[in-house]
Amino acid sequence: MKHDPLSSGKRKAVNISLDTGIVAFAREAGLNLSQVCEAAIREATRKEMTRRWQEENRERIDAWNAWIDEHGLPLAEYRQF
Repeated sequence: MKHDPLSSGKRKAVNISLDTGIVAFAREAGLNLSQVCEAAIREATRKEMTRRWQEENRERIDAWNAWIDEHGLPLAEYRQF
């Protein structure tokens, strides 16, 4: 099993407010609200971390892409696909 850097393995009780209709449908469907909320928060956190990384590294990424445009891919002559 792959380690998730966003998971500590520990649990913390928190209070959140959810629309009562959503809660009712989720319970009727047999969904675990804690698991669904945690998965949604994990995904949103990963997206934000990715967005920040891309923003922080934009200059480097643009410079690398410009180098590739000018010189081509390194070792491209050896690619077999």
